Amino acid sequence: MKYIDEFRDGRVAKGIAAAIRAEAEPDRGYRLMEFCGGHTHAISRYGLSDLLPQNLRMIHGPGCPVCVLPIGRIDNAIELATTHRAILCTYGDTLRVPASQGLSLMKAKARGADIRMVYSSADCLKIAKENPAREVVFFAIGFETTTPPTAIAIKQAEALGLANFSVFCNHVLTPSAIQNILESPQVRELGTVPLDGFIGPAHVSTVIGSRPYEFFAEEYQKPVVIAGFEPLDVMQAILMLVRQLNQGRCEVENEFSRAVTREGNEKAKALVAEVFELRRSFEWRGLGEVPYSGLRIKERYRQFDAEARFGISYRRVDDNKACECGAILRGVKQPRDCKLFGTVCTPENPMGSCMVSSEGACAAHYTYGRYKEVA
Repeated sequence: MKYIDEFRDGRVAKGIAAAIRAEAEPDRGYRLMEFCGGHTHAISRYGLSDLLPQNLRMIHGPGCPVCVLPIGRIDNAIELATTHRAILCTYGDTLRVPASQGLSLMKAKARGADIRMVYSSADCLKIAKENPAREVVFFAIGFETTTPPTAIAIKQAEALGLANFSVFCNHVLTPSAIQNILESPQVRELGTVPLDGFIGPAHVSTVIGSRPYEFFAEEYQKPVVIAGFEPLDVMQAILMLVRQLNQGRCEVENEFSRAVTREGNEKAKALVAEVFELRRSFEWRGLGEVPYSGLRIKERYRQFDAEARFGISYRRVDDNKACECGAILRGVKQPRDCKLFGTVCTPENPMGSCMVSSEGACAAHYTYGRYKEVA
């Protein structure tokens, strides 16, 4: 299949791996963070870490939208479906994220709440049209990739006059999280690791472009290489980062040039800017409160804002004390450092968000046997 098979060629992968080993200087360490969960998934699925030299360490970042959603926002969603008796629509991974009091959206559904899995925001509009006597709320999550479809749904709801439709907005922004990892006093207090460079996200960058990362390269002297999700994409990005670090360069390079441009998708960005505005602060699991990292619905479309319509107020809830999701999302710990990993916490019975989503670091490690690695 074009653009798939040629990026999964084992012979080429071995050639790139040989180049990385040859160019990685033996007397220095390379600590590279793949921000996006899609890259974490690819690294585990294809065993890419086994091809890298021992002095090059891949550090998993917080780039899974399900994983970074704090417990309090799941509690809010359950409140919408139970207390307010709304039809709550959301993506599949969100259903199993643990909430307070041993609940999850899935368990709330089993107790009678009307919670439905959807594949797109358009599905929610269809449900709202089919149930005019019921309130229908779209539990919207995700980075910049899934934000434009939510904006389209809001604009279509207005055009169709769907007064029973609203959005519980939990969209967050990638650049703000990267900046928080690099300089936040709270993150440093909680624990972090030194980072030499970043593999930039693929799908997010198709929307926002490569330009937003130029700030990190210049201000923090950290090279960034935007990469696709196929194994050869990731390997090539690692090689490009190694070369930048060896040459003392800190630039933004675009390995994923077949889909990403410097400016991104101007139409999608304009649509998001029309419907959404920045929140002053938003809580991320593992990172705490991150300034200007989340979006809310503008006053112009306030009638479709579920938080305003139902008077939802956010309350912070601490994670399970035995769960290491917060440290894993910051790159401080690996999944197998958690005592719950692979024992009471598995994809079938997740105790933390990192084990829920297929893009979560814990789920990726467990699914592809990374937990069997010998220290």
